[in-house]
Amino acid sequence: MKLLKRHWPTLLGAALGALGGYLYWYFVGCADGTCPITSSPLNSTLWGAVMGGLLLSMFEPKPPRKE
Repeated sequence: MKLLKRHWPTLLGAALGALGGYLYWYFVGCADGTCPITSSPLNSTLWGAVMGGLLLSMFEPKPPRKE
């Protein structure tokens, strides 16, 4: 539970990014299959999850410094 409380922005970003990646593949996609990222739903979903997680990981709270 502690892990979820600390990393919730990254997890939320990964979930939203995965959803966005899948929706991008579904609505835009690649017609002839030559696009490396958008040629399959798995690739689009994984790229979206990684990008969303990285983007929202910037907003994670910093751990307290031990002095």
